[in-house]
Amino acid sequence: MNPNHPIRSTMLPLILSIAIILSSVVPTEPAVWTVDLGSEWTKVAVVNLRPGQTPISVAINEMSKRKSPSLVAFHGGSRLVAEEAAGIVARYPDKVYSHVRDFLAKPASHVRDLLRPMYLPFDVVEDHRGAAAIRIDDGVTVYTVEELVAMVLRYGLSLAESHVKGPVKDAVVTVPPWFGQAERRGLLQAAQLAGINVLALINEHAGAALQYGIDKDFSNGSRNVVFYDMGASSTYAALVYFSAYDTKEFGKTVSVNQFQVKDIRWNTGLGGQTMELRLVEYFADEFNKQIGSGFDVRKYPKAMAKLKKQVKRTKEILSANTAAQLSVESLYEERDFRSTITREKFEELCGDLWEQSLVPLKEVIQNSGLKTDDIYAVELIGGATRVPKIQAKLMEFLGRKDLDKHLDADEAIVLGAALHAANLSDGIKLNRRLGMIDGSSYCLIMELDGPDLVKDDIDLLLVPRMKKLPSKMFRSIRHDKDFEVSFSYESSGVLPQGISSNKFAQFAVSGLADASTKYSARNLSAPIKANLHFSLSRSGILSFDRAEAVIEISEWVEVPKKNLTSDNSTNATTNITVEANPANSSDETQESLNIENGANEASNSSAEVQNDAAIVMEKKLKKRTFRVPLKIVEKTVGPGTSLSKEAFSEAKSRLEALDKKDAERKRTAELKNSLEEYIYATRDKLETSDEIAKISTEDERRSFVEKLEEVQEWLYTDGEDAPASKFEERLNMLKAIGDPLFFRLSELSARPLAYEHAQTYLGELPKIVSGWEANKSWIPKSKIDEVLSEADKVKKWLEEKETLQKKNPAFSTPVFTSEEIYDKVFQLQDKVSTINRIPKPKPKIEKPPKEEPKSGGESKDPSNISEEVPPKTDQATEDPGSPTSEESDPHDEL
Repeated sequence: MNPNHPIRSTMLPLILSIAIILSSVVPTEPAVWTVDLGSEWTKVAVVNLRPGQTPISVAINEMSKRKSPSLVAFHGGSRLVAEEAAGIVARYPDKVYSHVRDFLAKPASHVRDLLRPMYLPFDVVEDHRGAAAIRIDDGVTVYTVEELVAMVLRYGLSLAESHVKGPVKDAVVTVPPWFGQAERRGLLQAAQLAGINVLALINEHAGAALQYGIDKDFSNGSRNVVFYDMGASSTYAALVYFSAYDTKEFGKTVSVNQFQVKDIRWNTGLGGQTMELRLVEYFADEFNKQIGSGFDVRKYPKAMAKLKKQVKRTKEILSANTAAQLSVESLYEERDFRSTITREKFEELCGDLWEQSLVPLKEVIQNSGLKTDDIYAVELIGGATRVPKIQAKLMEFLGRKDLDKHLDADEAIVLGAALHAANLSDGIKLNRRLGMIDGSSYCLIMELDGPDLVKDDIDLLLVPRMKKLPSKMFRSIRHDKDFEVSFSYESSGVLPQGISSNKFAQFAVSGLADASTKYSARNLSAPIKANLHFSLSRSGILSFDRAEAVIEISEWVEVPKKNLTSDNSTNATTNITVEANPANSSDETQESLNIENGANEASNSSAEVQNDAAIVMEKKLKKRTFRVPLKIVEKTVGPGTSLSKEAFSEAKSRLEALDKKDAERKRTAELKNSLEEYIYATRDKLETSDEIAKISTEDERRSFVEKLEEVQEWLYTDGEDAPASKFEERLNMLKAIGDPLFFRLSELSARPLAYEHAQTYLGELPKIVSGWEANKSWIPKSKIDEVLSEADKVKKWLEEKETLQKKNPAFSTPVFTSEEIYDKVFQLQDKVSTINRIPKPKPKIEKPPKEEPKSGGESKDPSNISEEVPPKTDQATEDPGSPTSEESDPHDEL
């Protein structure tokens, strides 16, 4: 394969293995976590680096579920998130906010239109930007959508931290492919409010592709795979091309897998919820007929919330059965509603939706130029793909008897995103790689506006559709006045849902007119121009990074004439590029520096002329290029703008206050439960245990029961809304009475066992000592006497304490405790163990007598050894600074 292949050159290595190998020191906390933020459900996965745990796993919530509702509620002065909010949705549908992800960067009018068919009675208002915001039940407090999304993300963070029992901040967040620029920026700002450091946003289909390809081998053949995702509120089909290429690593040829997203098409108005609403309308009509008299249940939000909840269950039942019952108690004014529906009737109600479900798949295949036979697999993800009719229509269109279901429909995206997170994090090295190229879902263009601006020769297309992420772009325009730059979606292409204008960002570029005025009097060698630099991040966000004015001038400069014979010089002009300081005023400084440098050159030249009369001066044409940074000011307005610094700071403070209040509420609930549990458990012991009477008096027990009843009565009356400190105070008061009593109760059985254990060991000790005397004669007698003396002290202590305890009433504080007995025995055992480890001394070895040197023999004087032993020539003559032969040889293991 060509080494410059576009996929290979931009490949991002990703890894999954049974064990994650760290590049250096094992961190004390997990590296990263990921969140799949859906309109209806939230899933969290963690890359866990702790030994003995699964490297990548899904975090469960407080209800031991692997996904949590994407809900936020405000009720009774408290904020509720996820499962807590779901618990009150049927009773207070106007206080539980769902689909908040889909409200990002949307005008209030669009959000109201979105909520109306779903019968969600939210109080939607406009914030200072004109974007949708939610006014909660107090009628005063308004939260931006970014704040509501931040609350859901913060809950996801708490699940990740609870899963790994430690702090974790870095995250990768999934986004649906149709999220535009404003939605992506809004989601990043929501994550900032939640205290999350987002490493990247990843498109949902890319996460699914990672999860699909990480454990496969594509070296034997490439394949086209379509990922078909029908979730709660939307549907998309993504075409992904998987392949492999060979590369050299450490001298060996290895095969590396890779994938590229070729195309993606979607329908943001079709999902499982669309089918549910068809059932809601059907059953609402049926209930209205039962009531009669022009009654319409749709006017009552609580009744509709109850009906929608049961309809969701009915739809799930129909996915596995041909008929299902629906039962709603007290749907309206204590009137129950019961009905049945067949799968056939359900499919009839959704008849037009089945063809719509095929549109994204048809478009993605048609636009790619492929045939259905060219598609290797169609992988199903998303909960709504479990509907049998959806699967039947897909099989009919593809001409296949089966569909591909190798991925977990609910968790494939979040687990694939975790692979991406592991790749982006520091300190993780994976032994399986998968290159990834995703692209921009939209075609983005640049628009210019300014006096005398000629646009004919400027390429305004910045980001073609499916342009790879990340990328950098550059444009140069010939202009000498200040101008404006704006970003827009291509008008003929698909637009994000709910936007009111193709334009999504606008910037004012200034400083070009000043630079032109300053340098126009000079000898310009080319028209003044502005260079514009843009980037498309891996999160799919387009940025205007910087702009600079480029001025080229030509000047005649007097320089010493060079000796043509020696220097072989030519008449070519000299080019000099001057980078101006970022401050606009620095151009003058730079110019003055150049003048000073010229003066220095002139003075040096004149000195040389005085020293050498043969040197003469000549004039040469020099070209200088000045680059002046231009000022960029964003002027974007409307619902798609980000929160200002002031608004962001205010939102951050409000969320921190809510977090603190939630923590106090949870602490209060835990202490209240602890107090309640203590009261019931204690009363049960006092009433059922016969041993209690042995260690307490009648008055003591009666007084304790009265105190328990007193606190119990307070708990269910005045203590109902008490703060955490009051519960803690009463719990400590009861424990101050109960703990001594229950300690005496436990000692009633524990102390005799400890006493028996001590006597048994003291009885075994003489045998241990006899064994030392027989088998370890090297142990000093003083050490043995020390052990026997210590054992005698313990024995006397036990006898004294036991005598006193027998005289002590059982309802009094014990004279000694089981813990004290064990401490005495453990100290004695430790001393015995220390003496038992004394090693046997090594036998002494006598040295042989020295031999007398023979007469006339060579001297053994050490002072002569260096003279008698010849040096090793290979080493002694070698320069210490030069490398040895061993150092120069390569090491195979490196």
